[in-house]
Amino acid sequence: MKKTTFLIFVVIALVSGYIIGNHSDKILKKSSSPPYTYNFQVPRELSGESTAFSEIVKVVSPVVVNISTSKTVERDSSPFPDVFDDQLFDFMEPRHRPKRWKEQSLGSGVIVSPDGYILTNTHVVEKADEIQVTLYDQQNFKGKIIGTDAKTDIAVIKISVENLPAINWGDSEKISVGEFVLAFGNPYSLSNTVTMGIVSALGRANVGITDYENFIQTDAAINPGNSGGPLVNIKGEMIGVNTAIFSRTGGYQGIGFAVPSNMAKSVMTQLIKEGKVTRGWLGITIQNFTPELAREFGLGRSAGALVTEIMKGSPAEKAGLKRGDIITELNDREIKNVETLRNTIAQSAVGSKIKLTVIRDGRTLALTATITEFPQDLAQTVPGEREEQFSYEENALAGFSVMNLTQEISKQLGLSKDEKGVVIVKVEPYTAAEDAGLRKGDIIQEINKKTVRSINDFNEVAGKVKKGDTLLLYINRSGNKLYVTLKVYS
Repeated sequence: MKKTTFLIFVVIALVSGYIIGNHSDKILKKSSSPPYTYNFQVPRELSGESTAFSEIVKVVSPVVVNISTSKTVERDSSPFPDVFDDQLFDFMEPRHRPKRWKEQSLGSGVIVSPDGYILTNTHVVEKADEIQVTLYDQQNFKGKIIGTDAKTDIAVIKISVENLPAINWGDSEKISVGEFVLAFGNPYSLSNTVTMGIVSALGRANVGITDYENFIQTDAAINPGNSGGPLVNIKGEMIGVNTAIFSRTGGYQGIGFAVPSNMAKSVMTQLIKEGKVTRGWLGITIQNFTPELAREFGLGRSAGALVTEIMKGSPAEKAGLKRGDIITELNDREIKNVETLRNTIAQSAVGSKIKLTVIRDGRTLALTATITEFPQDLAQTVPGEREEQFSYEENALAGFSVMNLTQEISKQLGLSKDEKGVVIVKVEPYTAAEDAGLRKGDIIQEINKKTVRSINDFNEVAGKVKKGDTLLLYINRSGNKLYVTLKVYS
């Protein structure tokens, strides 16, 4: 009996081994839901036996071009010879004669239409005297700038040739973190280079590269010369335009940025049709709605954009927006931060109506605004930091001191003479005020939503502050309005 039982177990083990070894893919497909089993299946097109990536490269490579530019640079030669100059030529040339030389640079581009339109970066072609475009088959053509947009670093050039292959556009709104991507370009003059990586992050802003930032971050290797090349998904569609890298060495360190295809396409279309980019304008200044601000406004969530100023006669004023409103949705799309709202408004068509969802004093409101064109003469001048020493009264509150805002101080700070409030003249180091980001020259105009016009108003509020309180300050910083929270520790 024992022998028979043993033989049965052996047979079962052999049959089970055969099934698992030869039909594991089917078993995985029929497995129960996680967390009890590991139900991972590698897509067929990404398996080791597939040539999916090489097929993508074959399709995309012919639409990627090499862009080389040259420009003439001038400078006056110094009457005092530089030991590093060619002193023989300095001696032979008359002093003070302008020196001229050719400066060359290299970048990439992508063909977007069969009739020769090419998308690239503004910094690749700006101020160029000559632009040479080299196609995948090594044919050379002279490029002409159609338009540039420094605010997004997108440019369009054209070559005189027909029947070219063109890139397929992808929808950058549909990409996800973790997707495979390929970066094409000509790094370090190495033509027809492709690198692979994933989408590392979306919506990167405050990088300091352009005015309107909504970058796709990727770890696909991007190096000098890749600028203007396409970032494509595994369908061979362009989802971004390679623009910049974050590096402490000048070379690839695993962080690259690409302008999303939807933004690039919108800018490109306007440059081709109009020769310029027209942006929508709502007429507000905004800041991110942080958890600290959310607590002071009595809200549980911190997503959205906090309105800090409404410009007179603007679409925002006409729509009924008010300072202190929190914009949470635009056309039923969630507004997560300032960058989302700013970019969406900028890309809205002039004359179009937008629906805003705002929170005001704990209530949710629906407002409608009509977008107008961004005023060309609307430029904010931020004066440099002043070092003048003001005489002031000691009114210390959580590590800073203030004095009345006079017309003379307003003039020195580049503000309107009608501005009211108290000016911060001293911020003590290692205090709550410094931690909150307060600066010398900030104008406090409200504390806990109460207007502050003078030292008397300030002292009245300060006298009621207790240890552990959190203050909501509304300040004017060089003409920019924002809210700041300040925790009082003593």
